[in-house]
Amino acid sequence: MRARAVIGFGALVGLGLLVYLLRDVMLPFVAGIALAYLLDPLADRLERLGLGRLAASLVILALFVVVLVVSLLLLVPLVANQVAALISSLPQMVSRLQGILAERAGPLLQRLGGADALSELQSSVGSLATQGVAWLLAFLKSLWTGSQVLISIASLLVVTPVVAFYILVDWDRMIAALDGWVPPRHQLTVRELARQIDRAIIGFVRGQTLVCLILGSFYAVGLWLVGLNFGVLIGLIAGFLTFIPYVGTLTGFLLAMGVALVQYWPGSDWLHIGLTLGIFLTGQFLEGNIISPKLVGDSVGLHPVWLMFALLAFGSLFGFLGLLLAVPVAASIGVLVRFGLRQYLQSRLYHDGEPVLIAVSPRDL
Repeated sequence: MRARAVIGFGALVGLGLLVYLLRDVMLPFVAGIALAYLLDPLADRLERLGLGRLAASLVILALFVVVLVVSLLLLVPLVANQVAALISSLPQMVSRLQGILAERAGPLLQRLGGADALSELQSSVGSLATQGVAWLLAFLKSLWTGSQVLISIASLLVVTPVVAFYILVDWDRMIAALDGWVPPRHQLTVRELARQIDRAIIGFVRGQTLVCLILGSFYAVGLWLVGLNFGVLIGLIAGFLTFIPYVGTLTGFLLAMGVALVQYWPGSDWLHIGLTLGIFLTGQFLEGNIISPKLVGDSVGLHPVWLMFALLAFGSLFGFLGLLLAVPVAASIGVLVRFGLRQYLQSRLYHDGEPVLIAVSPRDL
């Protein structure tokens, strides 16, 4: 038993090292496997409707490629133009925010902290904004250079659909082969763990993707209707970053309120500033009380802190490839840790050698 555990641990370590060493070339293959995994239930449904596995895979991949290309053609020009305009406007926006701070808070700060208090606060605001932008750009740069996105775009567009197609065609046979490798006496336990991992990954990825799309659309349309500069871009950023708990809403809120103050403060247009604030308060309420509970739920077993750590850690180590691996790895570790803890609590080791009469149900893990 101990020998098998050592071999299994060594295999996991070796696999992790191999992924790290080959991270620059593995992105399209991992993306293709992930795409096949997500589309497999749809292929099964088409099979039940009478299509063969090959025909179902061809139809699904063709539809996916068409939707992806159309979406990119519609969104990329809009997003690229707004990103360039926002980056060029950032220094002016920071300067304007410092001016607003001096105008409104200057007298009070001078009375409380002396003549140097205002200049110190302005300097702190400028430094904080600069460091925040620098951190964001550095993180994006690490994703870009770490996975060599510029070089990998062609392989993503060509290799990923091909890999996804072949994996999707052979998915059921691959799962059956993996199941056959498991020792018969452990098959029930391994299958139940695999089902729990599958539910956690599918539940989170599909549910959170819908949450990101809904919130991104809500923020983008709402800010556009308010007339906020860069409103569509800020809304899309907030929706996309909602994949990381709390980060999307906070980032979008800070960006939107900063732009709103710069855009509407000269005329003290409190209505538009209040509408901008109301959009994010409404979005946060809908996400926390209606959208996320309905689409994601509490059964996926991914704690927000654990998920944030996994996304940031894997993104830092493996670039964009790490973002693809973070959720399934985090979900798998969570399921295995809960299983191990459950086994320990039902073991003689925990009960000081006394016999344990409580049966372990995989559904309780």
